[in-house]
Amino acid sequence: MKTFACQCGARLHFENSVCLSCRHQLGFLPDARTLSALTRIDDQHWRAQANDRIYRKCRNYAQHQVCNWMVPDVDQHAYCFSCRLSEIIPDLGKPENLKLWGLIESAKRRLLYSLIWLELPITTREENSQLGLAFHLMEDQGYSEFADVGLSQNPVYTGHRNGVITLNIAEADPVSREKTRAHLDECYRTLLGHFRHESGHYYWDVLLRHSSRLDEFRGLFGDERIGYSEVMQGFYSQGPVAGWQSNWISGYASAHAWEDWAETWAHYLHMVDTLETAHDYGFNLNRGMPLANPGEQFSAGFLSTLSVETLVNEWSLFTVALNDMNRSMGLPDAYPFVISDTIIRKLAFVHDTILNRG
Repeated sequence: MKTFACQCGARLHFENSVCLSCRHQLGFLPDARTLSALTRIDDQHWRAQANDRIYRKCRNYAQHQVCNWMVPDVDQHAYCFSCRLSEIIPDLGKPENLKLWGLIESAKRRLLYSLIWLELPITTREENSQLGLAFHLMEDQGYSEFADVGLSQNPVYTGHRNGVITLNIAEADPVSREKTRAHLDECYRTLLGHFRHESGHYYWDVLLRHSSRLDEFRGLFGDERIGYSEVMQGFYSQGPVAGWQSNWISGYASAHAWEDWAETWAHYLHMVDTLETAHDYGFNLNRGMPLANPGEQFSAGFLSTLSVETLVNEWSLFTVALNDMNRSMGLPDAYPFVISDTIIRKLAFVHDTILNRG
């Protein structure tokens, strides 16, 4: 994720809606992929200083302040591209849900930013009512402590099915999420991680299900045709494969080929997005050279000039430093994973799938 600059020269962050320096209103322009200062024209219309075009605020921006994306004035939708993908949102009659929903939508926008600059296809439910991408952001009905392991009366299970990514809004509550993380013995659990993982399931359907690369996929990740429900029941009752660290990025990845793909996909997005941030800040950890920026000029094929080995080497240098900084603050490691040679081959497959998706 890159950072942006206001007209006054102040550094802006992706989630900002106001410049803290000059107090200009801000809006993210999905069509221009940038955050821009805004000049009010009237009650509904704003001129973006980044490209001199006219926009309206997303309705969730104007009414609820849980969004900072803009809608081009030529677009008749009331909601921005990101918010239109949320088919179901929590009951806002409950005051606590507004905050949780806002955190979830913020993480979702970070996912979409990556998908947009990677130029991955995003088909909406308007375009394909059966398989288009949509989000259901839902809460349990009745008492829930650990929704993921089924201890609530009517649990909402985070997952993906036919283009619909469902997320239990309890994941936005840090206390609830930490309880679930500890209960499941996971080393990492975040809202953005959930979205990146579930997007991997969506893109398996879009990019691989009917492709000529299935044999190669099965050679690396395993046979996805093996019964999913039975395998996952075994995972939850017995735990991950012994010694999983050698071949899988996480214990959960060892459960089934689809989960291995989704976990590897998520980690690829972790890598390229974080390396873009590091490059944008000018981090210099290797031989006096700036870190590689996988997002730079992607439309011109810049990412295709970087091998996965280069990305992994840069990533390893950066995450060692990142973990040391966290430890200096008394925090757990930000990236508690080890990338083996087998995982590098899987990451290379993800890399090649994105670059050669046609």
